[in-house]
Amino acid sequence: MFGIEAFLPGSQIDIKPIRDYDVFVDTTMDFKIVKINQEFRNVVVSHKALLEAEQELKRAELISKLEKGQVLEGVVKNITNYGVFVDLGGVDGLIHITDLSWGRISHPEEVVALDQKINVVVLDFNEQQKRIALGLKQLTPHPWEALSADLKVGDTVKGKVVAVADYGAFVEVEPGVEGLVHVSEMSWSPRLHSAQEFLKMGDEVEAVILTLDREARKMSLGIKQLTTNPWETIREKYPVGSQHKATVRNITNFGVFAELEDGVEGLIHISDLSWNKIKHPAEMVQSGDVIDVVILDFDENSHKLSLGHKQLTPNPWDELEAKYPVGTTVDATVTATSDKNTTLALADGTEVTAFNREMVKEDGKQALVGETLPVKVVDLRRSTRTVRVSHVRTYQEVKAARETAEAESAKKAIKKVQSNVEKTTLGDISALAALKEQLEKGE
Repeated sequence: MFGIEAFLPGSQIDIKPIRDYDVFVDTTMDFKIVKINQEFRNVVVSHKALLEAEQELKRAELISKLEKGQVLEGVVKNITNYGVFVDLGGVDGLIHITDLSWGRISHPEEVVALDQKINVVVLDFNEQQKRIALGLKQLTPHPWEALSADLKVGDTVKGKVVAVADYGAFVEVEPGVEGLVHVSEMSWSPRLHSAQEFLKMGDEVEAVILTLDREARKMSLGIKQLTTNPWETIREKYPVGSQHKATVRNITNFGVFAELEDGVEGLIHISDLSWNKIKHPAEMVQSGDVIDVVILDFDENSHKLSLGHKQLTPNPWDELEAKYPVGTTVDATVTATSDKNTTLALADGTEVTAFNREMVKEDGKQALVGETLPVKVVDLRRSTRTVRVSHVRTYQEVKAARETAEAESAKKAIKKVQSNVEKTTLGDISALAALKEQLEKGE
């Protein structure tokens, strides 16, 4: 124009995306001047601006004639992750991905292709915002309407996992017909807390229909129902007192969960792991360890099983009570002290305790760590697994015994003296009596 060159940006050639710019070479088109820069003698033009103005007129005319439920023909103009833009003849409408198919799809390209001619139904439109919502799946009957009338609760169906969440998985039993398998219906095992532990996208599964609501178009499924519930014969297979092997599956602060078989898991409380005190179960077992257990108790209703491990070994306290009865005097070494107590170790490694006041030596000094002293067992408490000892008792009782012996000896000496005095007195009386008798005869 007048020998002046103008610049046409690629984005301003057409309304729709251009895949091949070469087709426009040597083409005569109308343009709108959108920018002039006198300093650089630069002119920017747009063909798209003219098309948009024309399209705006068509859009207004089309929207004025639109009705919900109206079926129109269009051409797929653009495909995105969230939906498809359809050219209705100069005016675009959007088919959201959820309105493309009754079944779940990952991307719109699974259903349509660029430049494909399709029929769509008008779902909604907004004259002010100039938006048109379209649907494709609405042109076909809902799959639930075609679902076999013979299908009922208790039937077994096959399907494909199309979605997985923590709480369960959705299985498509027919195109557009899905059922939810809740995580609690996947396995008899109480260890399953997330559906991802059991199923993944694309898995082909078999399940039992648990509930079926055709009006609400909802179906719940179960997988564990296809196998025998191990808890139905739990008491016969695992009677109280029986011994078994179990695999450690989870370790908590309060105990260990061990699996006897798939779906049968029990708790070994920390107090039933060892006869000795432990601060945490990890001191004794690790996840995956196979350990011996004994069945302690059941709760079939809640699928809970109490297990024991320490019960498979003799209670060391039976031997301890026999070996160190109250009153026994043994040597012990001080291993630690605190504000109130002293901890000591016997020769065989048994740990005992004493109040600090009971560990004062005969010279009045407190026993120190590392010192070995005689102690007397003063208390054995099975409930708390504690052995109380006293060093003070060892010399106090000896002293008391000595004092008692000395007192007894003194008493005996006094008695002997008194006896001698009594005998002497009686002898004197007899002699005097005899002398008196002799005097009387002489007279």
